[in-house]
Amino acid sequence: MSAVSSRLPVFPWDKLEPYKKTAVAHPDGIVDLSVGTPVDPVPALIQEALVAAADSPGYPTVWGTRELRDALTGWCERRLGAVDLAHENVLPVVGSKELVAWLPTQLGLGAGDAVAYPRLAYPTYEVGARLCGAEPVVYDDPVADLDPAAVKLLWLNSPSNPTGKVLAKDELTRIVAWAREHGILVFSDECYLELGWEADPVSVLHPDVCGGSYEGIVAVHSLSKRSNLAGYRAAFVAGDAAVLGELLQIRKHGGMMTAAPVQAATVAALGDDAHVAEQRERYAARRAALRAALEAHGFRIEHSEASLYLWATRDEPCWETVAYLAEKGILVAPGDFYGEAGERFVRVAFTATDERVEAAVKRLG
Repeated sequence: MSAVSSRLPVFPWDKLEPYKKTAVAHPDGIVDLSVGTPVDPVPALIQEALVAAADSPGYPTVWGTRELRDALTGWCERRLGAVDLAHENVLPVVGSKELVAWLPTQLGLGAGDAVAYPRLAYPTYEVGARLCGAEPVVYDDPVADLDPAAVKLLWLNSPSNPTGKVLAKDELTRIVAWAREHGILVFSDECYLELGWEADPVSVLHPDVCGGSYEGIVAVHSLSKRSNLAGYRAAFVAGDAAVLGELLQIRKHGGMMTAAPVQAATVAALGDDAHVAEQRERYAARRAALRAALEAHGFRIEHSEASLYLWATRDEPCWETVAYLAEKGILVAPGDFYGEAGERFVRVAFTATDERVEAAVKRLG
């Protein structure tokens, strides 16, 4: 039996451990701006919904409750501008990373099939391709760079992780039209869509992009960042009913069920916009403070018009920057975690507490 793990790259975060030890040794403690995990409290109304549903002795369904599906379709229509979404157009998943990693396998892809994703990208797109034996392919512009005969799954990511770049509506429209022309399935990772700062991100489900049809397109959304629910593993996909119907059947057999209390918490989270606005204000202040400090310290920030990260460079190899900041007790992610094109950048998350962000600003001053 061959080890499936042999197909995969080294888990990137393991490489950061020596630098984390250096940062931890700082007299004032570590400021961890590497992973981008939420640190602020889960909003009270979401906790209350979770607790109220805690007495859930029976198995939940993979498709979720009717209340959950109503919440998913309602949010997509209200927030993304989607029209005429039915329950068949939505599907809850157990966190977006699980979906990204196992999607190519669940779609039946394998040897001879190509899975395409941006040149600078979340590493799990590549992992998903390698798990099923498909070929991972990177692009700058999918229309210009890819062989449409080979590509079976095209990942879009706007706002981008790690760069924060946002694809304009016209660009999305062009890519979707090209993919449909060639029968390529598009999955658009939009998990940072509600965190636009200098741009207003648009979903592929918007009628101006998809023409009012969801054929061949699916959007991926997560509550981890918008609602501080990374620990809940609450996410969903929306779009092509035929694709989601197939995934539903497969996921039923695999027992890929969102826990019933988490389903109830998701309904509460998607029904409330006030906590999202409050969290955005926190992140906006932290972003402004860190950006000013980094730029004053000699860093250049590129893109970063959305998401929870600053894409920063001192025009040197990224590991030199990681080591330099670790000596100041600040831990960041090296850009080459996200592809060779990031080898002279670092990704700086602004998901630390106000106190830790203030500490980083002082150390950079």
